[in-house]
Amino acid sequence: MLILLTNDDGITAPGILAMYRELKKLGEVIVVAPETVQSGTGHGITLLMPLLTSQVTIENGFTGTAVDGRPADCVKLAINQLLPTRPDLVVSGLNAGANVGINVLYSGTVAAALEAAFLGLPAIATSLHLKDNVPTDFAKAAKISRETIEEILTHGLTPGQIVSVNIPALLPNQSPAGTRIVRQCTRPFIDTYERRQDPHGRVYFWNNSVFALGETDADTDVAALRDNFVTITPLQFDLTDHNQTRDWAPKKSI
Repeated sequence: MLILLTNDDGITAPGILAMYRELKKLGEVIVVAPETVQSGTGHGITLLMPLLTSQVTIENGFTGTAVDGRPADCVKLAINQLLPTRPDLVVSGLNAGANVGINVLYSGTVAAALEAAFLGLPAIATSLHLKDNVPTDFAKAAKISRETIEEILTHGLTPGQIVSVNIPALLPNQSPAGTRIVRQCTRPFIDTYERRQDPHGRVYFWNNSVFALGETDADTDVAALRDNFVTITPLQFDLTDHNQTRDWAPKKSI
């Protein structure tokens, strides 16, 4: 199996190295990832600038291609130009931070997986919830991610399908409470801004929001991750509101 591995934290991030080491157990892994951190860039792509590439070697890890662009750029370029053949699977991650709830729409990690699905490939985004006072263990989270990916592939993931996997923040002696297939929470994220003033008297604002797993319905990704479950959320890129489309469609005469 040929696996394309990318992320939005950048090619030198510890999460992608940990994921690479685990995915090697499943097949050949080729890394094409952003040169710099692209967190929160969503599904942006580069149109008005060239996409510069370079080979990067991560010690005791891999040699991959760094792209001076967004996560979606990496997938587009890899499949169109860089890979010897179309991959069997695209994995994005392991992201440093959860991608649940409305964060899915902002996430470059998820965008990379969505881009792969646009292009007719099965894709999985993997993310690790970070929590104060809980050590960040990418190796442990990557192992759980790989095991979850194997379960998903056994169940069946067809070309064009996307799944978002989130790993809970776990203490060293702690294991996940289990695995749940859950829907995306759609409650809005509450932004907070600090008002400041530069030396010239100009007012500017700094987004100092801190993501938290807040209150939500019990069947959502936010609730399950908060309760230390590995979450699996199937996603789609068709944004059509099909119910409303049917409601507004003109009635056919008999």
